[in-house]
Amino acid sequence: MAGDDARLIDRFLEMMAAERGAAANTLAAYRRDLEQASDVLAGALVQAGEAGEAGLARLDHHWRDLASSTVARKSSALRGFFAFLQDEGLAEASAGNASTAIARPKVQRPLPKILSHDDIARLFTLAEERAAAPEARPSDLRLLALIELLYGSGLRASELVSLPRAAASIGRPLLAITGKGDKQRLVPISGRARDALACWLAVSTVETRWLFPSRTGHISRIRLFQLIKDFAASAGIDPARVSPHVLRHAFATHLLEGGADLRTLQTFLGHADIATTQIYTHVDSKRLVELVNRRHPLAQMNLADRQRRG
Repeated sequence: MAGDDARLIDRFLEMMAAERGAAANTLAAYRRDLEQASDVLAGALVQAGEAGEAGLARLDHHWRDLASSTVARKSSALRGFFAFLQDEGLAEASAGNASTAIARPKVQRPLPKILSHDDIARLFTLAEERAAAPEARPSDLRLLALIELLYGSGLRASELVSLPRAAASIGRPLLAITGKGDKQRLVPISGRARDALACWLAVSTVETRWLFPSRTGHISRIRLFQLIKDFAASAGIDPARVSPHVLRHAFATHLLEGGADLRTLQTFLGHADIATTQIYTHVDSKRLVELVNRRHPLAQMNLADRQRRG
């Protein structure tokens, strides 16, 4: 990768971090995509952008066998990079126009995996039985606290494992969460979850700043994934259907079914764009149709007409 490409990629990523609060994983993915594009073009990524459509044809050809979702991510990185160069006057004006020449593949967002209310009941019944048993181990109390927060508050796995011990202050109705891009939000914590956390803290005697500690810090996302998979199997549920993220999906789906609006759900989940939250509307379309038929003024007018005719 040529020096100019490397230097300008660094400057672009610095802007993304400082001005847009991009998460570390996002920055790493953008760096990887831009550096790979530069390698394909023999270190002449900036020059290819300045050349417009012709200069980017090699990239389109190189990406032809990749999945649409992968091409969409790479395209997004390139469009942002070239727009940054133009805004900062770091390349010829034509570089900004290169974003219109970059492929914009349509990506079908996959529907989230969900668990039924019966599945959730089976998980919690077993977790509560284990935690309440006379021979309960600290790991049983920890597991109950983990799934209470995954399903009861909709936390991401990374947010959950990195919770500080101070977050579990008894009596607080909300948890302060630091999510993607170091953005903070408040999420509800139920009375059940507070009780589960109190039981866990009573047996967690390790002096540490983490709510769910390990030998080297806090438990990892991989370890959380393993714990949830193993527990699902114990509850008689196919482990392939259950993960920390699936429990987060279940939180969102069941909350929407219960009458929550999308804006509230967006806040709880920490989505920057409500379009991300709208994926959950497919699971509750029946309730939404019934809501329109029951509450819309025209529906009330039709009811009044029927009553007069009757």
